Amino acid sequence: MPTLHWLNDEEARKTSGQLPYRLLEADSKRSYGDSETENMLIQGDNLEALKALLPYYAGQVKCIYIDPPYNTKSAFEHYDDNLEHSTWLSTMYPRLEMLHDLLADNGSIWISIDDNEGHYLKVLMDEIFGQKNFIATIIWQKIYTVKNSARHFSDMHDYILVYAKSSDNWERKLLPRTEKLDESSDYLTQLSFEGWE
Repeated sequence: MPTLHWLNDEEARKTSGQLPYRLLEADSKRSYGDSETENMLIQGDNLEALKALLPYYAGQVKCIYIDPPYNTKSAFEHYDDNLEHSTWLSTMYPRLEMLHDLLADNGSIWISIDDNEGHYLKVLMDEIFGQKNFIATIIWQKIYTVKNSARHFSDMHDYILVYAKSSDNWERKLLPRTEKLDESSDYLTQLSFEGWE
C-alpha cells in the first residue's frame, strides 16, 4: 500500500506513542447537570485530550465527527489556518491514530475537508484505517449560487470522508422511510421518465 512521506513524518508517526497521559480534572465551576453522566466538555489541546480519553474509551466510540482546519491559507481569530503543508500533515497524523484507537470495531469516523488538503487526508486515512475500510466520500453543497468573483471556478462544495474501523463490522443505520418521502420519490421518478418521452 502506498504511504505518504513528508518533512518530519517520522517524528509525527511517533508523537502519539511518546505523548504522556494527562489526567482529566473536573471543574465544578463549569459543570452543569447530572454529575454522574459520562458526557464531557474538555477544554485544552485536543491531542492531549485524546490521549487522556484513551484509557477510558479505547475501542468503545461508535461515531466520531471532526472538522479539522482545512489549511485554507487564512488567519482566523482563534487559530491559524495557514500551516506549511508538512506541518499540517504532522499535526493530523497523531490525532488520526488516536481517533482510530478510540473507535469501536463497528464504529466510523466522518471528517469534513475541502480541496486544500482533502487528497492528502485520504492517503493518511488509507494508511491509518486501511483502504478496505474506506466507506465513501460525501459531497455537501456549501454554496447555492455561483460566485462571479471566483478566481478560477466557483467552489460550491466540500467533502466528508467516511471510514469504518472495520468495514466488515460496520453497517448503515437507515431512517425509516415516511409516506411523504415515498410520494416525493414517486413524483421524481415520474418526472424523469416524462423527460425522456
